[in-house]
Amino acid sequence: MSAQSSRKPVFGTQRVATPARLADTVSDAIAAALLDGRISPGEPLPSEGEIAKEFGVSKPIAREALRHLTSAGLIFTQQGKVARAKGLNGEPLERIYGYAVRSSLTRLREANEMRRAIETGIARLAAQRREKAGLAAMELALEEMRAALGEPNAFTEADILFHLGLAMTTGNSMIRVQMEGMRSVQREVSDLFARRANRSAADWQATIGRHQVLYEAILAGDAPLAEQCIARHYAAADIASLEVAGKPKREAVRK
Repeated sequence: MSAQSSRKPVFGTQRVATPARLADTVSDAIAAALLDGRISPGEPLPSEGEIAKEFGVSKPIAREALRHLTSAGLIFTQQGKVARAKGLNGEPLERIYGYAVRSSLTRLREANEMRRAIETGIARLAAQRREKAGLAAMELALEEMRAALGEPNAFTEADILFHLGLAMTTGNSMIRVQMEGMRSVQREVSDLFARRANRSAADWQATIGRHQVLYEAILAGDAPLAEQCIARHYAAADIASLEVAGKPKREAVRK
């Protein structure tokens, strides 16, 4: 008997009895196993046949359930191989936000407003919790920003790491996923900011300075100050970049 055929059921669910939305029921049960740690990132899932047998459904239903999970970014598949688990991540959100912010300047402004609203609460929670891994990521990002002065692409990646570190500092995995999803928004805003022909060395330094004071507020556990730092950051940086962007050609692409 092969290792695959001797595998014990891992999904802890009864057979699917109702004919409606079978694939949704199966994908929900598999997702629960992935997210509660019964299947670790990188670990292979049972084959389509084994999944079908465990849930009492057909192979096409099992295949459709796996497609749902692939679209959600929870598993990855390769031709001719079993699916493997992925950790919870913001890739699907990042794709959606990316499409949206590239469609029009209006969507970009809305996404930036969303970031400002969300990160205000994140900053407060980060200052209250101060998880070490997040603080370390923020500190590393500041170092990388200083090393990337005048290099827009490298600076943007350091900026993204800083904000991801901010999310990690809360110790909340769902907040981390949301921040990962907003990376496409950050890249678009940073790209607009980098297009400013008159951006001086002082502009770059001021951007680093805003991140530095936010980091220090969080490190000190000063939640009200952390919120103020976020507000100043968006007022001075991201909102300004949108104002100077003008109306690029993509503005013609409407809803």
